[in-house]
Amino acid sequence: MHGDLIRYSVAMETVEVRLPADLVRAAGLNLADPSTEASRLLALELYRENRLSLGRAAELCQTPVEQFLEFAGRHNVPLHYGLDELEEDRRTLDRLRL
Repeated sequence: MHGDLIRYSVAMETVEVRLPADLVRAAGLNLADPSTEASRLLALELYRENRLSLGRAAELCQTPVEQFLEFAGRHNVPLHYGLDELEEDRRTLDRLRL
């Protein structure tokens, strides 16, 4: 099994968001394609607030869990993982058939 392989069994619906260029620059995002990093930042904030499990946050921003953990660490977001998160991650893995 490849560690970098991500499989998403269902295509995710997307929405378009308009952001002020100054905000994108202040966040250090690429002006040509801020969506990927903005998605990670939003998923990270929802994880930090306990609104998403680790696995679901990683899935929604299409990032391997290991990379999402590193991203969280770089942004000083501590790992919080309990039985509820474990169960949600099991459901996510079942849904993705991993």
